[in-house]
Amino acid sequence: MSKFEIKMPKLGESITEGTIISWSVKVGDTINEDDVLFEVNTAKVSAEIPSPVAGKILEILFKEGDTVAVGTVVAVVQLEDEEGESEDAAPAPAAEKKAEPSTPAKAEEKAAPAAASAEPAVSAPATKNSGDRWYSPVVLGKARDAKIDKDELDAIPGSGYEGRLSKRDIEKYIDNKKKGISATEAKPKSAAAEKPAAATASHSQTNDAPKPAVPVAVADGDTVIAMDPIRKIIADRMTSSKKISPHVTNVIEVDVTKLVKWREENKDAFKKREGISLTYMPAIVEATAKALKDFPRVNSSVDGYNIIEKKRINVGVAVSLNDGNLIVPVVKDADKLSISGIAASVSSLANKARANKLMPDEIQGGTFTITNFGSFKSLFGTPIINQPEVAILGVGIIEKKPSIVETPEGDVIAIRHKMYLSLSYDHRVIDGMLGGNFLYRIAEYLENWNE
Repeated sequence: MSKFEIKMPKLGESITEGTIISWSVKVGDTINEDDVLFEVNTAKVSAEIPSPVAGKILEILFKEGDTVAVGTVVAVVQLEDEEGESEDAAPAPAAEKKAEPSTPAKAEEKAAPAAASAEPAVSAPATKNSGDRWYSPVVLGKARDAKIDKDELDAIPGSGYEGRLSKRDIEKYIDNKKKGISATEAKPKSAAAEKPAAATASHSQTNDAPKPAVPVAVADGDTVIAMDPIRKIIADRMTSSKKISPHVTNVIEVDVTKLVKWREENKDAFKKREGISLTYMPAIVEATAKALKDFPRVNSSVDGYNIIEKKRINVGVAVSLNDGNLIVPVVKDADKLSISGIAASVSSLANKARANKLMPDEIQGGTFTITNFGSFKSLFGTPIINQPEVAILGVGIIEKKPSIVETPEGDVIAIRHKMYLSLSYDHRVIDGMLGGNFLYRIAEYLENWNE
């Protein structure tokens, strides 16, 4: 019998470590493929980690509450022997031996944004893009029974971590094949294949604790509070972003009277029809997505001296959590969604975020971020760019203000609904003219709102 190493998975582009919340197994337990092994909490998501193999738990290397670097071995499974297993399954243990032994120090090194590759939940051959894609004995057995050859098997999208093909994936594929449904029609591209090509742009982040500019004295009565894992990563990410991108911020005041009137007229019918409240955020996301299509340079990332303009427009919307931390779930292909579709997506993602139920794919692949300072009655703010993006929009509170309005009969003073928008952008690729024009275009869409 051979052994299989279970590693701490990477559940997001910038995730370098995870905290084991609970183990669902103990040493000596016999497990099946896809049985839940443990629950992990990271800066962006909580998730239950399934086993990619069937076998017996030989070792559990970390206890509940331990924070473990991505790529570190957390458990060892003794694989089951399968009688009549084909020769196709033989390379799996050999490929596993090729994986470099993982130590916490090396794992942290690999997990930093400087690394172009993402560490899988299991040993290296499990990655979808590997030349030697790993398959469990269960998957290989089902493929043999269905007479699926290796080339066809390699082309099936996997829903597991790093594109791993699970038992459910192969069963669904075989069922769809019998019905004449192709893999492309049956399943969208896996999340592993959608990772930004410029994920290496955030190359300055470190796991080292920040050193204060001057020594900090702790006096009697002061309370010292250790940052939780999420706050540590937020601190590192924000510091890193300031070092990576020269930030510039533009601010504009927007007359959103038409938008406010539209919402008031439609919110009751919308709630009855869609089952969710109609907020201003869907309109802001739609206006932003339109402006990103008009100015594609803002929908980009930086890789060294290359600018990568993204084809997809995936808008992240920052959500404040009940514990005081922050997460940014992503509305995928926002430019292709109706206002109802955007509203449903924003509402669903926000609810999942606050319930700690977000999936890894729902926090990855963002190309632009929106953060709402108005939720806290702030006029505006100067947000920090969410790497590897190059701009972020801040939304202020909507207030009634006296304003001069031009009419055919002359200028009049009227009560209008106004709000400030602020755009922080990376001056390496966005200059004042582009940043200003992009921000003004969002304002135009909102001021002339006519859904």
